[in-house]
Amino acid sequence: MKRITVFCGSNYGSNPAYAKAAEELATLMVQSNIGLVYGGGNIGLMGHIADEVLKLGGEAIGVIPRKLMEREVGHLNLTQLHIVETMHERKALMADLCDGFIAMPGGIGTLEEIIEVYTWLQLEYHHKPCALLNVDGYYDKLNAFLDFMVADGFLSAATKDKMLVDSTPAGLLNQMQTFYQVNTIL
Repeated sequence: MKRITVFCGSNYGSNPAYAKAAEELATLMVQSNIGLVYGGGNIGLMGHIADEVLKLGGEAIGVIPRKLMEREVGHLNLTQLHIVETMHERKALMADLCDGFIAMPGGIGTLEEIIEVYTWLQLEYHHKPCALLNVDGYYDKLNAFLDFMVADGFLSAATKDKMLVDSTPAGLLNQMQTFYQVNTIL
């Protein structure tokens, strides 16, 4: 895996563990020579993980719609910053630039982004790992809801199992590397 798209909040959230997890993930990605692709902002968890990657000498690529450039305070010190016109272009480019996806804690945008690429995985538009970094149980209820969808007949157990979940960055990256090696034609 050369790059991972990380979806995360433009806020920090109320739990300091979220920022700590961003730092741990950034460190592991740089140590593994994995570049960061993210939403291009300079605020919240998204700015925090980009700053950490850059501080450690890693690659940080941002993709931000022009309309959000000011609102999210676009990060101007990245390895690359792509300014696009629409959210659709943003998500498509982020997907094209990476080999896998992680959702850290975030808001409705983070949720929408990871669910969209997870749907693309289900429909076989890609074979890249989709993962939830479940810091302090942040995604427990979403994971339980996916289990409910399986029980109620709307999601196959095989597709449910393709959403990787771990509470630690190291555990999650290990799962993603294994998934990538097994499912992606190199």
